[in-house]
Amino acid sequence: MAKDIRINNVERFAGFSMLYDENRPTPPNEVIRILTRYLSDKPQKLVDVGCGTGLSSFIWLGHADEIIGIEPNDDMRQVAIANWQAQQKPTTLRFENGLSHQLPFESATADIITCSQSFHWMDPQLTLKEFARVLQPGGVFAAYDCDWPPTFNKDVEESYRQLIALADARVNQLSSEEKQAYKWNKEQHLQQIRQSGLFSFSKEIVFHHWELCDANRYSNIALSQGGLQTALKLGADELLSLVTKFSNQVEEAFDGKPQEVLFSYRMRLGIK
Repeated sequence: MAKDIRINNVERFAGFSMLYDENRPTPPNEVIRILTRYLSDKPQKLVDVGCGTGLSSFIWLGHADEIIGIEPNDDMRQVAIANWQAQQKPTTLRFENGLSHQLPFESATADIITCSQSFHWMDPQLTLKEFARVLQPGGVFAAYDCDWPPTFNKDVEESYRQLIALADARVNQLSSEEKQAYKWNKEQHLQQIRQSGLFSFSKEIVFHHWELCDANRYSNIALSQGGLQTALKLGADELLSLVTKFSNQVEEAFDGKPQEVLFSYRMRLGIK
């Protein structure tokens, strides 16, 4: 993939790292249970690629001997580092700048590589080749993503989808194709793993996690979507009134108290 698309994908996440970090769901314990089961041991070295603000890296504290979060976006990585410093810099964890197809590790040194909400922003075949190089024999790769919107009720979810669809349409109108980020199809992740020929076993796993969520956080999850943030950066100010309308709808639906919301995850897994 051309260099400018990789840059566009990295820059897409600039400017809203705190919003992202404070509202996106922390991956549930099921991620650890599934991957350690397939590895059949506690990982000595876990690499979390496209780790963003570190939500998907911190969950491994106490479950892996060494954890490295790789994140090319400076804003996201700085929040991860700040959170790491606030936890008194646990020595088993660190964050580094890097790209998925050029990892700063020797061959056959990682037990698990994860991509949480990030693999669709990476050139899949170049990335899988690099992951297979870095993984030890029997090592596990997992790309896992949330379904959006989180499950709550019909009216709120339809408004969420409409807001994001309108934002995506405005991005297409306000910027040329060569300046836009490129997203690979998540539905083809498993096919990409299998087509690479680099993994002896692969499958898709679906799991769910209930969380208490207040109205403000639910609204901010929508606001943290990259398409909406990109549209606002490009000057689609008319979306602000729609964001306010959506937030008011969510506030009314939540009836002034936290509600249980279901986050659904899809994991595509490959074992070297």
